[in-house]
Amino acid sequence: CTLLLGNVGVNSALAIFLGSITSGFVAGLIATGLIVIFGEIIPQATFARHALKIGAKTTWLVKFFIFVLFPFSWPIAWSLDQVLGEEMQTIYSKKELMKIVEEHKRMDESDVDADEERIVKGALSFSDKKVESIITPRSIVYLLNENVVIDKNLLEEIKRKGVTRIPVYRDSIDNIIGVLYSKDLINIKLRTKAKNVYRKEKLIVVSKDLKLDKLLNIFIKNKAHLACVTNEYGEFEGVVTLEDVVEEILSVEIVDETDKVADLQIKAKEKAKEKIEKMSKKFD
Repeated sequence: CTLLLGNVGVNSALAIFLGSITSGFVAGLIATGLIVIFGEIIPQATFARHALKIGAKTTWLVKFFIFVLFPFSWPIAWSLDQVLGEEMQTIYSKKELMKIVEEHKRMDESDVDADEERIVKGALSFSDKKVESIITPRSIVYLLNENVVIDKNLLEEIKRKGVTRIPVYRDSIDNIIGVLYSKDLINIKLRTKAKNVYRKEKLIVVSKDLKLDKLLNIFIKNKAHLACVTNEYGEFEGVVTLEDVVEEILSVEIVDETDKVADLQIKAKEKAKEKIEKMSKKFD
């Protein structure tokens, strides 16, 4: 209200001053031209892109005018609040925020680079996605039966696959009972069964319809990195990891030296396609 009063006051004073030295019509034309050029066009063209920075450096001036005009502005502001309600801050939707970030990235003067744009957009959109969008399908998940005997061959196989957390099942793969940590196999006595090594307390089971932001909170709360995913019938669908969630936020595939492929979902589809082709050849 203070800034509005100041703006109206300056415009009115300018019109009165010009009216005192020339005719009313001419004064109106001159006042309109000066206000439009020096009060609207030039300030907006000059300061609009860096409004927050300039506003922060001139807060002392605004506070001064607030103090001077307080006796006039406060009663008006209070009356308007009673009639129209308190002023609401501008609220942007996720799409609008993404668009703002995109526009900033395109400007040469902006500090927002391509990586920051990608991360911000990923963080804004990942909460709308579900677990099923990043799941590693059961067809390529490495699993162990609880009764499997841990020997040299199994240790070599685990090392070759590069897995650090292995779901352990009982009777059927739809009955996951725990997670085996490969680090727990260091110096383990050979011929030990998996059921004597796996960690039941580390088992996290989530629905494929769970939102990714909730999954991230579950990982953080339980200090876990892997969760088993089930469908509406309780059947095992696959696994999802903390790394998968982070990749969605960063909008980039994180591939290290132990990863055989970058996208396991693509690998699962290729594997299923090969299986279908083999079956079709048998019936030809």
